[in-house]
Amino acid sequence: MEEIAPDLFTFRGLPVGRVYLIRDEDGLTIIDGSIPPAARSLQRQLEGAGFQLRDIRRILLTHAHPDHVGAIPFLLANSDAELICSELEAPVARGEMPIPSPSRAELRGLAKLARPPQTTLPNMKVSRTVADGAWLPEILGGMQVVSTPGHAPGHLSFWQPERKILFAGDSLFNFRHMSLPWSFLTVDMATAQQSVRKLAQLDPDMICFGHGRPLKEGATGRLRALASSLPEVPASGKRVTPI
Repeated sequence: MEEIAPDLFTFRGLPVGRVYLIRDEDGLTIIDGSIPPAARSLQRQLEGAGFQLRDIRRILLTHAHPDHVGAIPFLLANSDAELICSELEAPVARGEMPIPSPSRAELRGLAKLARPPQTTLPNMKVSRTVADGAWLPEILGGMQVVSTPGHAPGHLSFWQPERKILFAGDSLFNFRHMSLPWSFLTVDMATAQQSVRKLAQLDPDMICFGHGRPLKEGATGRLRALASSLPEVPASGKRVTPI
């Protein structure tokens, strides 16, 4: 486990995605949960850093996709943690409805073939739901919930304004360079672009992604450059190229 900022850690060597740990006065907060095989690695790294599973107080879920919820049932079963997500993602996390996926009509070329089949997750108990603008005072000195739909209908990001740390989930990817999430995994790409523009109104010093290394240098500039490069999207959802 690597400490990337005071009281903020990222787990190493997980099979898929990023999981973050925040050390708070009352215990630990976990952000997202990778896939099921990551569970034991999370436990080993927690214990190696002097923590126990029972120290987990909260799990923040950016969105209910298989590569973000996999280890969460294990963490919930071995702690008294509450699971927090958006209202739109809650029924997906509880296994009451399948994971929304993009329409084949909206995809092109190989993206149609790569589109995942509809999947229903195992039931997880959601303790509470939060919405855009909600304040979480108990986490990292206070974090704001930022609704960033598109990749998933109820996708959330989390913003620590004093320390200027943005947890972007899958609203942004950071493989070699910052980018939009992949289209074949994104329910509504036009809305995802709008969410990136929304995040670009912030001024992060650090961006923590669901996939890819956290970005510490030039975070705001790179985010705004990405946002400014996106085509304009009217209400119809169809792209238009500025004249």
